[in-house]
Amino acid sequence: MTFDHRRFLAHVSEAPGVYRMLDAAGDTLYIGKARRLKARLASYFRGALNTKTQALVGRIADIQVTVTNSETEALLLEQTLIKELRPPYNILLRDDKSYPFVFVTDRHPFPALEYKRARQRRDDGRYLGPYPSSHAVRDSLSLMQKIFRIRNCEDSVFAHRTRPCLQYQINRCSAPCVGYISEADYRRDLEHAVQCLEGKSEQVTRELSDAMEAASRELAFEEAARLRDQVQQLRQLQQRQFVDTGDGDADAFALASRPGALCISVLAIRQGRLLGARHHAPANGLDLSEEALLGDFISQYYLGQAREIPREVITSHPVPDAELIARALGERAGRRVRITDQVRGHRAQWKELARTNAEQQLAGQLASQNQLARRFEALREALGMQAPPARLECFDISHSHGEATVASCVVFDQNGPRKSDYRRFNIEGVAAGDDYAAMQQALTRRFRRVKEGEGQAPDVLVVDGGKGQLNMAREVLESLGVTGITLLGVAKGTTRKAGLETLFLETVERTLNLEASSPALHLIQHIRDESHRFAITGHRTRRDKVRRTSTLEGIAGVGPKRRRELLRFFGGLQGVKQASRDELARVPGISDSLAETIHRALHG
Repeated sequence: MTFDHRRFLAHVSEAPGVYRMLDAAGDTLYIGKARRLKARLASYFRGALNTKTQALVGRIADIQVTVTNSETEALLLEQTLIKELRPPYNILLRDDKSYPFVFVTDRHPFPALEYKRARQRRDDGRYLGPYPSSHAVRDSLSLMQKIFRIRNCEDSVFAHRTRPCLQYQINRCSAPCVGYISEADYRRDLEHAVQCLEGKSEQVTRELSDAMEAASRELAFEEAARLRDQVQQLRQLQQRQFVDTGDGDADAFALASRPGALCISVLAIRQGRLLGARHHAPANGLDLSEEALLGDFISQYYLGQAREIPREVITSHPVPDAELIARALGERAGRRVRITDQVRGHRAQWKELARTNAEQQLAGQLASQNQLARRFEALREALGMQAPPARLECFDISHSHGEATVASCVVFDQNGPRKSDYRRFNIEGVAAGDDYAAMQQALTRRFRRVKEGEGQAPDVLVVDGGKGQLNMAREVLESLGVTGITLLGVAKGTTRKAGLETLFLETVERTLNLEASSPALHLIQHIRDESHRFAITGHRTRRDKVRRTSTLEGIAGVGPKRRRELLRFFGGLQGVKQASRDELARVPGISDSLAETIHRALHG
């Protein structure tokens, strides 16, 4: 079966990460990293590829991706996986002896940070590493030289310098060769660079911040500015590399589910470094809650197989019997094991990263050709149609007690969500909270265009809301003379639990009974949930925009300058609202008639 790269790329994340290309037998062909997964993977399916890359692409049966938080983290994970899986299309190193190090000698008053391919046996300095690749070493050295101005010249060059070199001119070296910095100050900067390479950049940042404040108090502003720049650069470095913390052994479990599909992603973190991710799609035959299912999965994951048990297990959901499972894992491991969903700092970032990977994998599952084809065929049978529907549309209404009402229109075709055809309708001129009138306005605006020949009509129209919404949809289509569309209403059950919905087909007297495990029901639930999400997002955006907008905007005659004068005169919007007509008229540029207009607009 040919790999459908277009369908795959439609659901790939734009985030950084690692991808594994698999053949038909499930064996790994190639492992790569990317700053933007979607763009990198798309490049394999364009023209102008060399012969070897074409051969690789021709063997692809599937691609698995692991999202990371930074390109640096993706690089480290890529090297770990290459070493473990040894894919045939990757460049493979023979053994750890070829891994590079950073070396700092003890035999020079102004040591450089040196690149070393092999570790020497003699004890003449410190070796930092090994690093996963030469690129990682050179990138690290470049950063340290840029931030701390550590020299990078050979000792023979250093010994014969009589004036500073170009590195000093571009602010990459403090010129110790000609005495522009003392040995003690240079050693301080070198120690800071070494600490950063050892993962102690937070400690260095605190020290530099303290030194910056001290320099500022002593009016040494140039020194304070230099230290400020170093702190800012280190903060940027920490933001890029926050997952590689240098400590912490944990597995992070995250569960993501949709009607008829679920995924559990497991991230392995050792010594603060992400080593890999695995994705599982267990069956939920007993319809367990997400919390119970995740607890059962963790028990089987460790106790049913011989796996390494970390000191901490982080979960996306609170797990029932977490203490019991932790005790059992502790007995197996011979030490205390902690299971928790309440985490902070970098552990919270691991948890969120696991959740992101689970959502990404789940989206890929739902978008698979076999899954979608099965669901559309099941819906055809359930609705008694001659052929599977080519286009589904679902409408939903969202508001907060009638405020900022928004209707959503979500479109699915046989390739899954068709996001380019999604639409939102800002509802105006209806009573607050009147969902029926809001649905009528949205459907009328949508299908009037269809009647006028604009856009494609759906084969199936799904309305979220039950009997009243279904009747309103039928009235709108009849009034516009639009025919040939199957109407489907979705009413939530009394418990609002997925699988207990009531479905109305064409009329409220005709219900459609589908099993909770029906692929047709899963498709209906999927488009209903997507429509709900899209409506809520639009409503919140509109509501927040309204709440951010000054009450003074929209008043005739009150432009930006007069608004500014009003707010300055009364000290804020609250003062303007409390002002009388006479007080408003005292503001420069506000006449008596305009003061009357403003007061009437604010108080009715």
